[in-house]
Amino acid sequence: MKLRYLVGLIESPVATVFEAINTPNSAGRYRPFYLRNLVDTIKGRTLEDAVAGKIVLITGGSSGIGAATARRIGAAGGKVVLVARTPENLEAVASEIRSAGGTAHAYPCDLSDTDAIVEMADRVLADLGQVDILINNAGRSIRRSLALSYDRIHDYERTMRLNYLAAVQLILKFAPGMRERGFGRIINVSSAGVFARPPRFGAYIASKAALDILCDALQAETIADNVRFTTVYMALVRTPMIGPTKIYDRVPALTPEQAASVLCDALVRCPRRMSPPIGQLMAAAEAFSPVIMDRLRSRAFALFPDSSAARGTEPDSGQDQLPEGSDSFVRLTRGIHW
Repeated sequence: MKLRYLVGLIESPVATVFEAINTPNSAGRYRPFYLRNLVDTIKGRTLEDAVAGKIVLITGGSSGIGAATARRIGAAGGKVVLVARTPENLEAVASEIRSAGGTAHAYPCDLSDTDAIVEMADRVLADLGQVDILINNAGRSIRRSLALSYDRIHDYERTMRLNYLAAVQLILKFAPGMRERGFGRIINVSSAGVFARPPRFGAYIASKAALDILCDALQAETIADNVRFTTVYMALVRTPMIGPTKIYDRVPALTPEQAASVLCDALVRCPRRMSPPIGQLMAAAEAFSPVIMDRLRSRAFALFPDSSAARGTEPDSGQDQLPEGSDSFVRLTRGIHW
């Protein structure tokens, strides 16, 4: 009886704490460790503190991670600027945010066109005056082996143009105002695959890694101006981008809403880098023994074939399924883009 009484005393405050740290406006809720959530709650850190009244530009804002993040920021009082290629999709998300009482602006733009990016950024600055927070979320992924890429240099060019050059152009347009005002946040959505460097993803990983290295250098130049860069090494997220690779149907992945929580967490805490534990483990393993990681990646290359989309053939249920015996490997490398 006394034991049940003591357990009840303990459970009550614990339940209260977990309810507090998992409220929609607390710092990002999708974490492997909840201690940081508890610290944020004790210190009073909230998404509202980070974004209320701020102009937040999100690329890829018409669907997936971008749309989910925009909804969260709009509900927290941020003034959302949505950028993507399709006007009607952008306006649908903007209307949803406005209907919920938030502020949202839609700026259609083809982010693979540098001139179009400059024109869009100039219009945003003319209309709104500034951008306080830039979230470089738009991107394209490509999963194709070297053997299928010998005559496809355009795959590398298009991936670099969107994942790297588009983000660079936006940084170049908005960083001057951030530095002048003495405040700015730039969040780049990268991939945990940058640490793992999985086979068949060379073009994609190279474009993400290029932005990481650039921003390391830029951070050194802007830290005195209170401009902060954060790189979020996102785990696999179930969005239309991964749809063509059917083996992903059986691979663990975040939902867009969970990924949005990770980005909101980045806004609240402003870390230099954020990565799931598997990414940190892969980085440590790579530093310890590149040869071991080469063998691990080679094993993955042998286990998981090119998809029908990569081969340019009709979907084949046999070839597009996880091979027998791969379940343990998938669990071990959970969250990595194979």
